[in-house]
Amino acid sequence: MFVLLIIAGLGVVTLLVILFAPHIRRYAAGAVCKSTSRLDGKTVLITGANTGIGKETALNLAMRGARVIMACRDVEKGEEAAASIRATYSEAKVEVRELNLADTFSIRAFAQKFLREVNHLHILINNAGVMMCPYMKTIDGFEMHIGVNHLGHFLLTYLLIGLLKRSAPARIVVVSSLAHNFGWIRFHDLHSQGSYNSGLAYCQSKLANVLFARELARRLKGTNVTVNSVHPGTVNSDLTRHSTLMMILFTIFSVFLKTPQEGAQTSIYCAVAEELHSVSGKHFSDCAPAFVAPQGRSEETASKLWDVSCELLGIDWD
Repeated sequence: MFVLLIIAGLGVVTLLVILFAPHIRRYAAGAVCKSTSRLDGKTVLITGANTGIGKETALNLAMRGARVIMACRDVEKGEEAAASIRATYSEAKVEVRELNLADTFSIRAFAQKFLREVNHLHILINNAGVMMCPYMKTIDGFEMHIGVNHLGHFLLTYLLIGLLKRSAPARIVVVSSLAHNFGWIRFHDLHSQGSYNSGLAYCQSKLANVLFARELARRLKGTNVTVNSVHPGTVNSDLTRHSTLMMILFTIFSVFLKTPQEGAQTSIYCAVAEELHSVSGKHFSDCAPAFVAPQGRSEETASKLWDVSCELLGIDWD
């Protein structure tokens, strides 16, 4: 009898989901960037632009007239994404460059070539990321989540900040997550060598994104370069590829999730919205200001993380 009740209950839930699917989808989709701003003559750099929200962001900004540089670890997949964008919008000015955020040598080589060949950079979108990986380290020995999601983008931004300042007004968009609410910066074991939980490691890296955006915004006051972080929403993408359970859950509950196009809207909003021309150090979700967890608002933690990041990367960024 108990089993029959469970089956009946699941049947009712399934039926309700099917019946209300259109309404659920409209709610899950979230807000849409309504700005009609053009980006003609502007140069945009997007990391991880070969798939998911990065690719959708690249398409949208290319359709606004920008020159979009897609920084991708896998150049072949990047070229496939660029070809797909050109097929959708024949006038798209998109190009692919190799960038491995898990290797500081690759980041430095990318930046050196970029600075030699690109004269302006108006929008930098730190979009690439990894999620719930099994324990592994970057080429430089950093735990993969903190290494790619935070330290890799920290170094890239450091190397390009001069160009951004010279191109001002300019914007930096840091893709974080609602998961930052569940993160803590474990300074005593930043690379999870003592104990490792892939979910907590991801949350720590997303908190680091929020703290980095806020601290960088503070340091860039008066430069006409703004920095904001975003939560794209829960997006049905290949970011969950390292977790079989997450992939199964995302497949089952896909009706409740955003598509990559929907998930890209807040990144696009922060990159182009006219009303944000002087807004900096804020966090956004669904194209509106969003809550930041108390640990994400700590100036002391942000400053300490900045210093630790500089030390790990061997840079001096005052």
